[in-house]
Amino acid sequence: MTGPLHGVKVVELGIWVAAPAAGSILADWGADVIKVEAPGGDPLRAASAAVLPADAKTNPHFNADNRGKRSIVLDLRTEDGRSSLLALLDSADVFVTNVRAAGLKRLGLDPESVRDRNPGLVYAAISGYGLTGPKADVAGFDLGVFWAYGSVAELLTAPGAPPPIQRSAMGDHQTGLGAAAAISAALFHRERTGEGQLVSTSLLRAAAYHVAGDLNAKLMIDLDPDHPDRRTAWNPLWNNYATSDGRRIWLINPASDPAWPAFAALAGHADWLEDARFATQKSRTQHCEELVARFDEVFAAHTFAEWSELLAHEPRVLWAPVNTLDDLIADPQTMAAGAFVEVEEIPGTVRQVASPVDFHGTVCATPGPTPELGEHTDEVLGQLAASTSWPTRQMVSS
Repeated sequence: MTGPLHGVKVVELGIWVAAPAAGSILADWGADVIKVEAPGGDPLRAASAAVLPADAKTNPHFNADNRGKRSIVLDLRTEDGRSSLLALLDSADVFVTNVRAAGLKRLGLDPESVRDRNPGLVYAAISGYGLTGPKADVAGFDLGVFWAYGSVAELLTAPGAPPPIQRSAMGDHQTGLGAAAAISAALFHRERTGEGQLVSTSLLRAAAYHVAGDLNAKLMIDLDPDHPDRRTAWNPLWNNYATSDGRRIWLINPASDPAWPAFAALAGHADWLEDARFATQKSRTQHCEELVARFDEVFAAHTFAEWSELLAHEPRVLWAPVNTLDDLIADPQTMAAGAFVEVEEIPGTVRQVASPVDFHGTVCATPGPTPELGEHTDEVLGQLAASTSWPTRQMVSS
């Protein structure tokens, strides 16, 4: 066994990130993922390469969501290309795609048509806005749908400030993880009943789930969310502070009463404990702006290393460093937690980010390399011809 999905055949017709992310997770979990690309390739191949240094010998943005797959090129504008894909789907366990529904319908690849041919197929449709409604066939990127339309950016915007820019593919990766979970559940259902099904998720649904606490508060009790301004945050012990050398420490004490006496002692301000304005969490919230300013002065009096040492010996005060990527990579806990995986490349292996789940009973193999465009076309179509009555003819765009 090489992962819990060993023996599962997945056909991926996906571009950019959301569907390829789902396919990459399934490949990490042991599935045989066949990535179907147009003659020009997944556009992320070129778009990602364009922002890399000129001497880069690999494409880390594309690799993150496409390692361990087999790539074939089919021209779906042609009858032969479409026939090839349908023949692949006839023997597949899973089809995952983020092509828009209208485009799939034109190609004869809509859920009804495909599942009529293969009723046991798990058909995973990933979209921007969902499969129904006025925006069902509107194209959507995660920056637009997850970040902007889905309220994530607005909720993270400080009063009077412009919205922050999202880091690459945050919504796509959350959506891809949700799709992988849905596919796994549908495969479990099929194992018990023999029935495949359509499963779907979207960037919009991922955004709504991402901000579920704020959204539920609005839905259930019409509570408008506060907006982040660290100077007036509701709890000074749930906030970040700069040390004298420019590093930042985040205090993480949502129930702050137990931590308050210990932090006052660390800060050298036993007098705070005698001040009625700071006696309870509620009163500290009422006087938060003054306390944050005092905390700023206290933290700025010592280096990050000094504060780390102080806090390490005070278990009642929870905290975390505000890490850079270099900090995160160098931290031994990151490796111990399994955040990285060695991926087969040529030559040797290279460290990459792991998918966020481990299986301790069905251990996954080292992921295979990221395929070159069309690297496995002859192999996959040859296997298909050998295993079915499908005619051996030229099905691939030149």
